[in-house]
Amino acid sequence: MIRTIQIREREYGKIEAYELGDLNTLPGVYVIFEADRGLDYGRVLSDEELLIDEKKLKDPLHKIVRLADAVDIARIKENREKIKEVMKTCNVKISEHKLKMKLVEGEFSFDCSKIIFYFTAEERVDFRELVKDLAKMFKARIELKQVGVRDEAKILGGFGSCGRELCCGMFLSNFEPVSIKQAKDQNLPLNPAKISGLCGRLMCCLAYEHENYKKLSKGLPHVGQKIKTPNGQGKVTDINFLKRIATVELEDGRVIKVDYNKE
Repeated sequence: MIRTIQIREREYGKIEAYELGDLNTLPGVYVIFEADRGLDYGRVLSDEELLIDEKKLKDPLHKIVRLADAVDIARIKENREKIKEVMKTCNVKISEHKLKMKLVEGEFSFDCSKIIFYFTAEERVDFRELVKDLAKMFKARIELKQVGVRDEAKILGGFGSCGRELCCGMFLSNFEPVSIKQAKDQNLPLNPAKISGLCGRLMCCLAYEHENYKKLSKGLPHVGQKIKTPNGQGKVTDINFLKRIATVELEDGRVIKVDYNKE
């Protein structure tokens, strides 16, 4: 059995299982691992280890070579600074080739043998000539990866309507499907401006908060439902799921609060 741990490659790369060997890691720690060519770096996502039967693997796993030391961290930071100038050059070349694409971010592999560029585009882009130009200029392998608008928001970061840093930029590892039904179940206004994130898609929190709302809504009436209260019959106009309180407009026009915690 092989000890493995989940690693996010570099800052924006994919999440993969890597062989730990005899090493012990902590969440958030940078590690240096074997890549297809040379060395690369990544960050440990959690302390949850997984044992994998080597006989069931189709291909051998890449190994973590070492925990990143001070020298490694300094090199990673230096590469982050170097990529800024590289990005400027890449944008110039995109304009020269008249490509309809928006460069989002770039990053070096640990040993600088590879440069990865992330971009968005409405249509498929033929960037073969661009890759040739960049490879000649930077003497490195070039990868261009098209990402979606949600990935763009994750990479660039920002703050949501709640005032907090974007969930995708802080802790979400993968994007889950989000539906308008989840917004309805949470009694949210179906106004795109109210339930969409910076990416223009439905907010990710609608998905991972949905189960809690389903639990909290048990035993509660629906908005628009007519119910009997100690003060007479009325119609539910609003529901506070977290406090489990319904706002009810009575037939005589009075508005009352019905606390379902007491039932």
